[in-house]
Amino acid sequence: MGTRVMNDFSNLSDGRIGQYDVQSETVRPTSELMMEPDLNQEPDDPSKGQAEQVIKFTGLGIGLGSVIAEHLLSHPCTVLRRQCQIHHTGLWYHLTPISVLQTVVNLQRTQGGMVLWKGLGSIYMVKGVQMASESILSEVTSFPKEVSRHSTLKKYGGHLILKSLSFAVTTPFYAASLVETVQSDIASERPGILDVLFEGVARIGGWGQPQTSRLVPIWTLALPTIMFQLSHYVISSIAQFTVLSAVHLEQEQMRDQRSVIKKDPSVYETYFPDLLASFTGGVMADVITYPLQTVLYRLYVQGTRTIIDNTDSGLGVIPINTRYEGIFDCFKSIFEEEGLQGFYRGFGALVAQYAIHALILRLAQFMFEYLSQELHQRQAASAKKRKSHRPSKLL
Repeated sequence: MGTRVMNDFSNLSDGRIGQYDVQSETVRPTSELMMEPDLNQEPDDPSKGQAEQVIKFTGLGIGLGSVIAEHLLSHPCTVLRRQCQIHHTGLWYHLTPISVLQTVVNLQRTQGGMVLWKGLGSIYMVKGVQMASESILSEVTSFPKEVSRHSTLKKYGGHLILKSLSFAVTTPFYAASLVETVQSDIASERPGILDVLFEGVARIGGWGQPQTSRLVPIWTLALPTIMFQLSHYVISSIAQFTVLSAVHLEQEQMRDQRSVIKKDPSVYETYFPDLLASFTGGVMADVITYPLQTVLYRLYVQGTRTIIDNTDSGLGVIPINTRYEGIFDCFKSIFEEEGLQGFYRGFGALVAQYAIHALILRLAQFMFEYLSQELHQRQAASAKKRKSHRPSKLL
């Protein structure tokens, strides 16, 4: 989320603000410079540009802050959701946010306030590994890292192949990060910052694992991981493109109705649509791929001797002991033993997660609208001030 927000930080360093490039101003012909100046033309106001820069910097800060806040504030929901997804013997499925409340209260009371913040560092470490592997593979294979709506089908295919390769490389680190996120603090030691990297490398060859372990070989998890991650990426991208196109079309129609010609987009129109599109894409992708995610998480932790918190009551711990033979056997076992709702264990935590996202998005919308109104008022006041100080015409 916040692609435009992140891209515009680099634009600012190059002398560009939003969609306006200060390096692309039109050079006036010499004949125009030799003509008599028009005293009716309003002079440029330096304070106007400074005010616009301050407003746009603030808009970037709001967009970036909202992205960070969403990830940090929603992490407890992620931890609880993942624990519910792998708790195959749980009596409570936690399909609604209401059923999760008592579990959260008991966990906070017995284990402290940081019980649901575990594994946060490992998640960002895995994202860094995925981005680094994608960059390296892009340099080696020449597959494009980014595509647009004007790209050819060949570039789209190469881009998806690049994503698939990076997801395959990151598979052991996904599994190691999941274990750090769900394991109980009272039954295991807190992992170090770089432990997720060491555990991911060890998972590749099964080092340190007993021969009788039910640990699923990492090479058999690569294909399901690619299927899940690629489906999530494609669904999210299509949803984001659809929302952005609809919002931009609506904005253009509103400008046409108001007969506004060549008006620069406001701070709200520049940054908020990207946040809204990312939110919509995340919701659709998470909901559609949720069953596959549940299956994949159970295969990740099988044979790792992971002990999680009891998600039924929030009191005590539960060992995870499963004997799935593969992805198809896992699908079959969940459906036969737990029913269709077994694929959606912990769905209430996902609802709570996106409720937090929606609140932050609403706050960002309010602040963007306020900044746009403030910028408009300053521009109007500046224009009025220049008009009152305009010299009279020469006779």
